[in-house]
Amino acid sequence: MKNVVLLGSTGSIGTSTVTVANDLPDDIRLVGLAAGGNAELLAGQAREFRPELISIGSPEKADDLRPQLDGIRVASGDEGLIELATLPSANIVLIAIVGTAGLQPALAAIRAGKDIAVASKEILVMAGEIVMAEARKHGVRVLPVDSEHSAIFQCLDGRTPESVRRLILTASGGPFRETPAGQFADITVEQALKHPSWVMGRKITIDSATMFNKGLEMIEARWLFGIPMPRVDVVVHPQSVVHSMVEFVDGSILSQLSTPDMCLPIQYALTCPSRAASERVQTDLAALGRLDFEAPDLAKFPALGQARRAGEVAGTLPAVLNAANEIAVDAFCDGQTSFPGISDAVGQVMDRHELIGQPSLEQILQADAWARETARDVLGLGQPTP
Repeated sequence: MKNVVLLGSTGSIGTSTVTVANDLPDDIRLVGLAAGGNAELLAGQAREFRPELISIGSPEKADDLRPQLDGIRVASGDEGLIELATLPSANIVLIAIVGTAGLQPALAAIRAGKDIAVASKEILVMAGEIVMAEARKHGVRVLPVDSEHSAIFQCLDGRTPESVRRLILTASGGPFRETPAGQFADITVEQALKHPSWVMGRKITIDSATMFNKGLEMIEARWLFGIPMPRVDVVVHPQSVVHSMVEFVDGSILSQLSTPDMCLPIQYALTCPSRAASERVQTDLAALGRLDFEAPDLAKFPALGQARRAGEVAGTLPAVLNAANEIAVDAFCDGQTSFPGISDAVGQVMDRHELIGQPSLEQILQADAWARETARDVLGLGQPTP
């Protein structure tokens, strides 16, 4: 039995994790839950699983929840996330918070001796070197939840980085794989939110359309698996059945395949190295008929080149890439920039940045804040109201 704290329980990954917990009641117990603002769904989850502690973003919503949940402690804000991340009874903390809010809870969990399962790319994109060093220091595991990194994790199966020639991340290509570049300026938010393979939250779906998501995954893989950035590649695979591959130094390639379903990598992160029986994911290769692969179009999707540059330079540049992209995605969704304007803005912010090569956590957070402010300036948005 794994005692699991789930940060981000009401989002896409969070609700899939709840599904996995329901599938495997003898293997997984949810002892802590956190949500940003969806109090109604969080309350329902708390009644179903009776965790020790829950947390929600605002103190006011926490006050509203307490009378509804007799016997369950209710916390709020950043303090609630840290309390959950360090809950004594927890074995593992699954972090599915969108954006940078999961970084401090991740480090707190590691320092409390908890394994962490990472669904929030920002944690390793921003501070991968620090997070992995802390995990080694405290003897805990950093387990991937993304389907691509889960695939690589399963293919590596404990093999050393020296045995690896390349990590090959697969990408669906998103909804605009076959769209001519000349039409990109006319892409609407509604079109960008129609992913061909996965049902996900708004931010990650837009990132998949621009392929920023795959760029962030490249940086994440570099830190998770200790493989230098030049040995991390991307191939487009429209069927999204091969979730990623590892090419070893002898030329052999191992891959992990399954019908696209986030429940599978979530389940493996929470039960590995065991494999719990489940009938949820069924894959019929004969019905699929074919699996296609092609090189990504780097001219149409400049995010891949920007991410490779950030991952190779490292230091504060990945945090800048990530933060600028978050602001630009919001601007696109709000009708304040075009689809190509997302990567254009990110490139301008990266070019303006004064790199810090071996940053502290504080310097990374400062770079993140600087990039957000600069991206707003580049996009002509003005600064947010306090």
